[in-house]
Amino acid sequence: MSTPTRRLYHDDAFLRQFTATVVAHGQWSGAASVVLDATAFYPEAGGQMADRGTLGGAALRDVQVDDAGVVHHLVDGALPEIGAAVAGEVDWARRRVHMAQHTGQHMLSRGLLDVARAATVSSRLGETACTIDLDRDGLGERAIADAEALVNAVIDDDVAIRAWFPAPDELAALPLRRDPKVDSDVRVIEIGAFDVSPCGGTHCARTAQVGQVRVVGVERHKGGTRVTFVAGRRAREVLAAHHDTLVALGQTFPCGPADVPAAVDSLRRALADTREALRAAQRRHAEALADRALAEPGARAVLAVPGGDAELLRVLAKRLTAAGRDAVLAAPGGDGTPILVARAAGSALDCGALVKALAAAAGGRGGGKPEHAEGRLPPSVDWPAVVAAAGAAP
Repeated sequence: MSTPTRRLYHDDAFLRQFTATVVAHGQWSGAASVVLDATAFYPEAGGQMADRGTLGGAALRDVQVDDAGVVHHLVDGALPEIGAAVAGEVDWARRRVHMAQHTGQHMLSRGLLDVARAATVSSRLGETACTIDLDRDGLGERAIADAEALVNAVIDDDVAIRAWFPAPDELAALPLRRDPKVDSDVRVIEIGAFDVSPCGGTHCARTAQVGQVRVVGVERHKGGTRVTFVAGRRAREVLAAHHDTLVALGQTFPCGPADVPAAVDSLRRALADTREALRAAQRRHAEALADRALAEPGARAVLAVPGGDAELLRVLAKRLTAAGRDAVLAAPGGDGTPILVARAAGSALDCGALVKALAAAAGGRGGGKPEHAEGRLPPSVDWPAVVAAAGAAP
């Protein structure tokens, strides 16, 4: 099985049905495979996923290619006999998505190179996400947007796309965006005068067939930048989902889809004001509790400030210890109970040991130094009962 399989999609990526002869039964990762003299099914390679479809009426679950160029077809059920003629049918919806994503990747890689001088290191066309890894970081939003706009302008121009195997002298004269990964039989994809790149994948015949390219994510990755994008049908689905979300939010506020950002910003400001008012009320309540504790005799103030936080407890502890009282404080809440123990000057209280005792009594955690310690107990804990169990009552 050393004779490479003839790839029909090299000549016609739009070929959906074909007939070929079974020349051998092979093995791929321990599974039996069908080897044909020719195939229109694309095997997983170059960052592009394998085709699906049917072969001889059986479901095709995977397509792979070995180092000798032999394509292995993995099918459900019994393998067709060697020498048999079998009909193959490509899952066209899947193939069409792959063609748009792969062509879009070539175009976006060129756009990012032209606009941002960022070269593509690798790309991956996944089931849901397609990514391009670039050799530089720090790409601004403006550069990404400009590259995207350039690509979509070429799509709008409906430029012809050519795929062929140039002769060595012709190949040497082509302005390839990147070097070929093979030494012979180099296949080239030419997108008008916009991009020329070596590639063995399946592509659209004209740029308008890509439909649209949309960048949906940008992040730093291994010292460079990873760009996530969608193209063709996937781009339409993403944008339609975003539109539906905006419409639904607009009905909730209510406002038009274009006014949702302003409505969200207004809601965010109102929420910030409400939170600040709540914090102010909590501070006043805490101050009142401190006043009451300082008016009573004793060396230790044991208080609970419902809904407070660790920062409020620190402010309260500072006031109590400055007045000569040890502070044993909690802020019971729905998502947990911060606790704090601090001792006044001249006190022998071991704050770290007491916090550990409180945590043990309530099933929480915490610790610290003899003069100051903090921890966290379960939500809505019975603070007086925990204090009594840990022997921390005044």
